[in-house]
Amino acid sequence: MRRSSLPPVACRVAETLIARGHHGVIVCPETPTPTAADAARAMGAQPTAILTAQVFLLDNDPVLLLVADHHHVDLARTGNRLDGTLTPASTALAERITGQPIDGTAPLGHPTNLPTWVDTALAAHPEVWAAGGHPNTVFRTNFRELVRITAGLPIEID
Repeated sequence: MRRSSLPPVACRVAETLIARGHHGVIVCPETPTPTAADAARAMGAQPTAILTAQVFLLDNDPVLLLVADHHHVDLARTGNRLDGTLTPASTALAERITGQPIDGTAPLGHPTNLPTWVDTALAAHPEVWAAGGHPNTVFRTNFRELVRITAGLPIEID
């Protein structure tokens, strides 16, 4: 890992992590990580242990789904599990709501707390990696801790 200053948005994520009882360490891999596969290689992790934080609208209200990268959200099935109609948020809306760029969206550290659901497939890994609020920043956690620090609810996502 290279030593560098974190962008301000990643510092806010680190501060939120610490406030919620996480160690707050956010790293910047030496090689760019534009995809989950790249992040997995850089961190020596299984690709299925990389999560993406995705903003959706549930009956027009923004929500956050923390999804194992190998899963693609089935809008109808996941919407049914959440008792509503699920649609993807536009990039502009997702960035405005989270205050973070779409390619670095962290599961927390947003201006407001979003209702959050966590893909149960992530529980299969002893550690999972999430974006740190800015492209090419990541932090390590585990499923139980992720649910706790995001106040998320576990959900099966196909």
